[in-house]
Parts: sequence; structure tokens; C-alpha cells
Amino acid sequence: MKKPIILYEDENLLAVMKPVGMLVHGYKTSDKRHVTSGKETFKSTERTLVEWLLERYPELREVGDDKVMRPGIVHRLDRGTSGVMMVARTQKTFDYLKSLFQKHEIKKTYLALAEGEFKDKMGVIDMPIGLRNGTVKRTVHGGRMVKDAVTEYKVFKETKNKKGETRTLLEMRPKTGRTHQIRVHLASIGHPIVGDTLYGKGRSKSQIARRGSRTGRLAISDKRLAPERLMLHALSIEFTSPDGKRMRIESKAPAEFEMESKNRKRPLP
Repeated sequence: MKKPIILYEDENLLAVMKPVGMLVHGYKTSDKRHVTSGKETFKSTERTLVEWLLERYPELREVGDDKVMRPGIVHRLDRGTSGVMMVARTQKTFDYLKSLFQKHEIKKTYLALAEGEFKDKMGVIDMPIGLRNGTVKRTVHGGRMVKDAVTEYKVFKETKNKKGETRTLLEMRPKTGRTHQIRVHLASIGHPIVGDTLYGKGRSKSQIARRGSRTGRLAISDKRLAPERLMLHALSIEFTSPDGKRMRIESKAPAEFEMESKNRKRPLP
């Protein structure tokens, strides 16, 4: 697994490039064999982004609304999603950034590779998302705790794999911040993200394990195969800093997406 990269830092915040396959933070467990922090115990069978950050910025232990499990973490990315994340270095900055997210005043742009060909070259997916009963999956078909969800998309390029199957490279801009929002929205219109084992046709962990992969990297040796990662990348984030400056922080598109973008008229960032 690749290591995180610091994209930007000042006295108030950090911007970090989270690699694909890395958890942002651990999760609670009653198993006393695992690492204990404060009064609560968290499973620590693999290295998380929070652990990596705390080694370099120990002051983050005093920041956040859950300083034990996710110190400094204002927002998260799924394990399978790579890209830019913001981390607050002070409680004042944490509260400020959290308020921006709540007011939808932070602009996030993602790169996604989806199954199939899109009829419209740009559009808006406006479908509420809820939690499917009895599962961790989200759905646009009712469920519990349903919330409004809006995602804008724009087509970059349609490509075909060796099997002749069409895949579309997209720019995605979620206007709301629901769990799995982009993944659920694209799947709901019949275009799941390539490599999505939860909402699409991606290969399962057991299938990947049989090929000896633990990192979720692209199977470059055989381009006919689907990627072994979720093809979703947080490309950039725009916001107004605590001192009033308009900022845009970008993370370079991974090589997996560059492979899909050959002969594109508009280069990837």
C-alpha cells in the first residue's frame, strides 16, 4: 500500500492524499487484545490514516468531536476511495470546517469510472438516500434515515475495454455529503462504479485474494480484467479558509485513471 502524502499544511489545517486501501480510522471493539487509547479500545489490525497523522502531528489528539477515534478528522473517504482529505489542526478550525460542510459550502470534485455509456453528457442525480434495512448498504428506494442527496456529473470520455464493454470517465460533484453518495447515485441510474463490490459488478475480496493481491492495485498485467480497486478518486476540494482566503487543493489522478484517459482531449489534473 502506498503511503499518504501531505498536499498542504499551515498552522490551522492539513490536506492529505489518502491512498486507496487505507482506512481513515479504526473502529470500536471490546477485545482487550487491541490497542487502547484513553478509556476506549479500538481495533488496530491494520495501519490507519489517523495513526499515520498522529505520529507526525501529535497535537491532533486535542482536536475534534471524537478525539479518541478520529482526532482532527473533519470528513472521511471510504477505504477504497483515494484522494484529498482535510484535517483540522486546531479545535477552532475543526468547528469552522465542520460548519462549512453542514452548510454545503465546501466544493468537492471526484473522478469516477462508471459502467456503460451515458446518454446525457452532463446532468444532476437528485435522489434521497436511506439506509437499507438490515444492512450497511445505502439505497434510493426508501430505507431508514432517508436524507436528500444531490450529485452533479459531467462526462469526460467513453472508453471500451478488451471485451468491448463501454466505461465512462466522469467528473462528479456531490452537492450533499451522504455516505456512499456517488456510489449509490451512479448505481441507481444503471452505471455503477467500476470495481464497486457493494453496489456494482466489482470482484469480491475472495476473488482478489485468489490473485494474490492485498493492496487493491490495478491488474495492469491483464487490462482485460476489471480493476481491483474502486475507481473513485477525490480530485480536489475548494473552500474559504479561516482567514478568508479562497483555496483549492488538488491531488493528482492515480495511474489507474490515466490508463483510462489515453487520447483524451482534456488531460487529467
